[in-house]
Amino acid sequence: MTELCWPSDTELNEMREKVSEMANVNKEDVRVVVSPYRICPLGAHIDHQGGTVLAMTIDKGILLGFTPSGSDEFVLRSGQFQGEVTFRVDEIQQPWQTTKTKHDNSAENSSEQREQCNWGRYARGAVYALQSRGHNISKGIIGYIRGSEGLDSSGLSSSAAVGVAYLLALEHANNLEISPTENIEYDRLIENEYLGLKNGIMDQSAILLSFHGCLMCMNCKTKEYKLIHRPKMQDYKESEQPKATKMLLALSGLKQALTTNPGYNKRVAECKEAAQILLEASGDYEAEPILSNVAPEVYEAHKCKLEPDLAKRAEHYFSENMRVMKGIEAWERGSLEDFGILIAASGRSSIQNYECGSEPLIQLYEILLRAPGVLGARFSGAGFRGCCIALVEEALATEAASFVRREYLKVQPELASRIGRDTAVLVCGSGDCARVI
Repeated sequence: MTELCWPSDTELNEMREKVSEMANVNKEDVRVVVSPYRICPLGAHIDHQGGTVLAMTIDKGILLGFTPSGSDEFVLRSGQFQGEVTFRVDEIQQPWQTTKTKHDNSAENSSEQREQCNWGRYARGAVYALQSRGHNISKGIIGYIRGSEGLDSSGLSSSAAVGVAYLLALEHANNLEISPTENIEYDRLIENEYLGLKNGIMDQSAILLSFHGCLMCMNCKTKEYKLIHRPKMQDYKESEQPKATKMLLALSGLKQALTTNPGYNKRVAECKEAAQILLEASGDYEAEPILSNVAPEVYEAHKCKLEPDLAKRAEHYFSENMRVMKGIEAWERGSLEDFGILIAASGRSSIQNYECGSEPLIQLYEILLRAPGVLGARFSGAGFRGCCIALVEEALATEAASFVRREYLKVQPELASRIGRDTAVLVCGSGDCARVI
């Protein structure tokens, strides 16, 4: 197994030094939460419908250096955002959507300005989640948080990674023994209840349950999961040795928080509406209206009753679930070429059936499919901003990255100019689960 290269000793020492200065404590007393970003090769947009998803973490993400504050005070600084966030953990936290100020809601403020004003809301959300489940949070933390350079708001579940980081730090400071599955639920509370985002549990599940070199497979309806391993090298015949692969992250330059984009929640509502029609057509008026409660044969029998937009959302769900099943088989037998074909098909369905994405992201997806060594590509995240991911042969990864940078600059010169050349297209490896070091 390849040794993990993130975070480096240099990065860990930097975090410890920052917090040591903030809290006036020894570096040895500082802990660091490592909360990786996730990618979802297959299972796009179906977690909120109880579908089965495949995900893995990468060797980039959120680092949160912290030490218990010795009181109920929570003090935070950020490597990405300005200012210092302070509050007391014994304050009763109310959902952020109900407590936004007029300043926050002003149409004159850009999403980036609002983010600068409100970047501490995930920390408050973590306190809210733990409080709402009866945990006694009496100790705050003094912390410094930052993400991998250039990858905030990139569609790699940075929000879930931030939420998980705060949960782990608070639990460590308050001597709470919380399981990964409990923390999946607590991060869901941060995003669904506190922030008002109607997403599923795939992001936080991948961050908390992944293992280096594996796919994390989760049934989002039952919450059951398993790790999917590739064959060991000695299990291949010499003539069938697979090519080593990496992941490419190609940034679009588009940044917009999901909580300010109505497209995401609208798609979720459309999926539920399609499920309601299909269930009632089959005589089922009791089941929750999510597409995982619709049997494939019921879908086939009654899909003609769906108006065009709803029919597309349902088609994406059922075809994507099938791609996940085929993807598990391809990964287990080590056929990464077949796995890449499925990723590309997922990308096409996201565009044609789920109808997410924007012109720049679609262009980026198409460029990636033409790049040397790329086996498959699709949007990362919801597809309304951020980046695309691609499975690429390791030997051609650098060449592919250069090709994508060059071609994207031709079609989107303004957006491409917003991205640093060194972070426009990144070559990444597999990561591990979130943890405290």
